[in-house]
Amino acid sequence: MIKRMLLAGLLLLVSLQAGLAAPPRLSAVTPGKTLAFPRDFGAHPDYRTEWWYVTGWLQTPDGKPIGFQVTFFRSATDHDPANPSRLAPKQLIIAHAALSDPAAGRLLHDQRSARAGFDLAYAKEGTTDVALNGWRFFREADGRYRAQLRAREFEFDLAMAPTQPLLLQGEQAYSRKGPRPEQASYYYSEPQLKVGGSIVRNGQPLTVTGSAWLDHEWSTSVLDADAAGWDWIGANLDDGSALMAFQIRSRDGARRWAHATLRSPDGKLRQFGPDEVAFEPVRRWQSPRTGASYPVAQRLVTGDIAWELQPLQDDQELDSRQSTGAIYWEGATTLLRGGQRAGRGYLEMTGYAKPMKL
Repeated sequence: MIKRMLLAGLLLLVSLQAGLAAPPRLSAVTPGKTLAFPRDFGAHPDYRTEWWYVTGWLQTPDGKPIGFQVTFFRSATDHDPANPSRLAPKQLIIAHAALSDPAAGRLLHDQRSARAGFDLAYAKEGTTDVALNGWRFFREADGRYRAQLRAREFEFDLAMAPTQPLLLQGEQAYSRKGPRPEQASYYYSEPQLKVGGSIVRNGQPLTVTGSAWLDHEWSTSVLDADAAGWDWIGANLDDGSALMAFQIRSRDGARRWAHATLRSPDGKLRQFGPDEVAFEPVRRWQSPRTGASYPVAQRLVTGDIAWELQPLQDDQELDSRQSTGAIYWEGATTLLRGGQRAGRGYLEMTGYAKPMKL
């Protein structure tokens, strides 16, 4: 056993040293690129960072709401892509999964990470198919997505069927994230996914239905050097509309960049620029574990529309220091307009524990 461990360590050291000689040349995000599907459903290993991010609201047979989240990350390392070794850590795969069940009183979450390879961890090109040590998210031939995983405290087996066309964010999927043109990503969403399947909680299988939102995003340079984090929300509105909004915050808390998209059920699109989007804290919650303070209830302004954001539960903090290194809040959120429920989505808030590095 010890000899095998030493041999594995030596092989890893050799592969790392061999790869440091020639860091890869990564592609840049530029405006004017036309995405092509199904190819762009798949991985883009020539870019530094990429993620497939699925969030949604489920309903149990007794009518109780539960939030869920599954994210797969792919990250290119500085390893030489020409190195033929199967041990060469050219790509890293990271996955997060969470269940927001108010009955638990806190966010249930799990995380995994590994180098890509040996069919145990991968992000395939050509269509959506990402996996990590038994966790998998993939796109079937009919366009439905499947999320299958077994975590420490829960399990998912969910199917998600598109009901609307792709939503290309920004300028035909070129999404600015800062004042400089290179601070951008390629970004599309699939809102209003119809969900069906099962979850297992406390050893009890439950049949669930619901709706979900999928984001797929890839980039090489995203955040400005002064950026500390972001607030982002993707929401399926009750009338069939889809809303996405985000702001990038500077280290002093000021808004560095912002954007929002609102698509009506008939496909009409409204875009809101940096000066038309504002996230205004209404109520904060402090984590008893990390001490981070999050504005879990907010007022979101997109142009002439004001939304109230209310969390399904306050404690939806996710500690991913064992994988991405970040501590952030990511949770099921209800949207109200004029005091009436307008939809449901997921709110993500990063950089409140410490500045983000992406």
